[in-house]
Amino acid sequence: MTSSNFNTYYDFIDLDFWRELCLRDGVLRRYEKGESFVERGHVAPYIGYIKKGALKYVAYAADGSEHVVGLEFAGGFAADFPFSLYGRESRVSIIAVTPCEILCASVKEIGERLKYDEELNRKVAESTLALFDNTYDRYIDLRIKSAKERYDELIYAHKNLFMFFSLKDIASFLNITPTHLSRLRKL
Repeated sequence: MTSSNFNTYYDFIDLDFWRELCLRDGVLRRYEKGESFVERGHVAPYIGYIKKGALKYVAYAADGSEHVVGLEFAGGFAADFPFSLYGRESRVSIIAVTPCEILCASVKEIGERLKYDEELNRKVAESTLALFDNTYDRYIDLRIKSAKERYDELIYAHKNLFMFFSLKDIASFLNITPTHLSRLRKL
């Protein structure tokens, strides 16, 4: 990760545009700890601006085991983006790890706007490219960086990470065991 932001794609998208869209068109919804914002196998109904709380993105292996593939915090966004805009089922579940308040904008309404709104189409394209870039960077990091390097970068980007997420979730995100993460924390 090259940014001080945890999710580096935020450096390359117009955050104000998406925040304003959620503030203007969204409805405040509350999610309790453990509640799903999006469930795997369903089309996500919302794109949300997180006012309060934290969420994790979870993918499931064939044996049903959970793998944390993303983390999100207050001031960020929760979305199965861009797939939900095109009516595609989510491959992940997005689950509240703390009580959350999220301004939720309807994916259906945004999808309808895409038919005629050139600015929205441009913002979706820019955001999709930035998200792909971030995902590709994470993939490369898994191949070329040690677990210690990935852990150090993660903690640098979000110093209070352990206040929101369990050791197990953070280890899963780093693609290491909780035992290995405990050892890294002691170094």
